[in-house]
Amino acid sequence: MEQKILIVDDEAHVRLLIEQTLEELEDEGIELLVAANGEDALAMIEMERPQLVFLDVMMPKMNGFDVCRTIKREWGMDDIYIVMLTAKGQEFDRQQGQAVGADLYMTKPFDPDELLAKAEEVLGL
Repeated sequence: MEQKILIVDDEAHVRLLIEQTLEELEDEGIELLVAANGEDALAMIEMERPQLVFLDVMMPKMNGFDVCRTIKREWGMDDIYIVMLTAKGQEFDRQQGQAVGADLYMTKPFDPDELLAKAEEVLGL
């Protein structure tokens, strides 16, 4: 089964940075998918069923908390590992992320090596 990673961020340069960080995984047969907002992310998750989602918190239309809540609580997709990415390291955000079912919480700016290591760990590479 082909493994997939979905990168969700409304800022193009952040999506690109994460893609560049993870592109070496494509050599392992991992497919990288991107979405620019929460609505697109949900549509893609429903269609593609990625194993791992890097999800920005602050986005227009639908924020990361709502996307995560939909995937984990409403759809019951516990097999999808969700890493919430946020510019805010405040404890409130962290608690809210846990409340909606996020598996991990990373603060921007993130360490690319840490991001890659987490992806490899989650996908069992």
